Amino acid sequence: MVTVVRILARRIALLVPLLLGIVLFVFVVMRFSDVDPASAFFQGANPTPRQLHDFRERNGLLDPLPLRYVHFVGALLHGDLGTSALTRAPVVQQVTTALPLTLQLTFLGLAVAIVLALLGGVTAAVYRDRLPDQIIRVVSLTGVAAPGFWLALLMIQYLAVDRGWFPTGGYINPADSLTGWLRTMALPALALSLPVAAQLTRIVRTSVVEELDKDYVRTAIGSGLPPRVVVGRNVLRNALMNPLTVLGLRVGYLLGGAVVIETIFSLPGMGKLMIDAVQNGDPAVVQGVVLTTATGFVVVNLVIDILYLLVNPRLREAS
Repeated sequence: MVTVVRILARRIALLVPLLLGIVLFVFVVMRFSDVDPASAFFQGANPTPRQLHDFRERNGLLDPLPLRYVHFVGALLHGDLGTSALTRAPVVQQVTTALPLTLQLTFLGLAVAIVLALLGGVTAAVYRDRLPDQIIRVVSLTGVAAPGFWLALLMIQYLAVDRGWFPTGGYINPADSLTGWLRTMALPALALSLPVAAQLTRIVRTSVVEELDKDYVRTAIGSGLPPRVVVGRNVLRNALMNPLTVLGLRVGYLLGGAVVIETIFSLPGMGKLMIDAVQNGDPAVVQGVVLTTATGFVVVNLVIDILYLLVNPRLREAS
């Protein structure tokens, strides 16, 4: 237990320079934007040069870049992501309004991807080189090659427009109608999860096949244990190490892919918020969304590291 706590403390301590690096990267990149924060603030009006200068002076835009970065980090530590040039509202309010929907979509897509990957990967491994394995290989290769936005458009056309089984877009809060929420989230979650499920299926298959070839599996089956018991109890637990590692990286893909999927399905999440901010020239909102998404990606990978430590005692001993 002491070893686990020490390892976790070390991993958490590494987050501080990593997050500072992310903040620095976003800060520098946003400085190269063609959008002037002062002009964006006065968009729709005709500010005088004096008004633009006063705005820049009041908001520290005339300070040297290192000093602006220090002020920026200080504001972030106080939960201040800036003010939207379009709505004049704090960016934090807009992010906290949009973030729950993106998290719903991301983790619903993650759950679908995990279920499909386990079913497909284990089935392909158990029926190695036979017809089920060949079919799952072709389907997974197709899923890897198919971009999420293309799948989303196909689903809208064939499942929403032609057959009317699902709405073409929009969002219903689960507190208002759980059934309505599932219908509005089903196609976005599928479109987001299928490419990830296809990639994980191939990794799960490879890991399970390697585990099935080990001596302890043959010994257990030879001693009379049913194969499904051996696979369920031992093989899966040992074979899921590699997929668990890859899963952390795929969550980042899901968070990023939600930007496009939310726009296609008109879901008012982080993706749509950022797209609207880019189109309307609202740099503070773009910056806030990018920072929130990047931080979420780092935190999710920390959680995956923790899970990996819990299920892999050999890694704890090595550390």
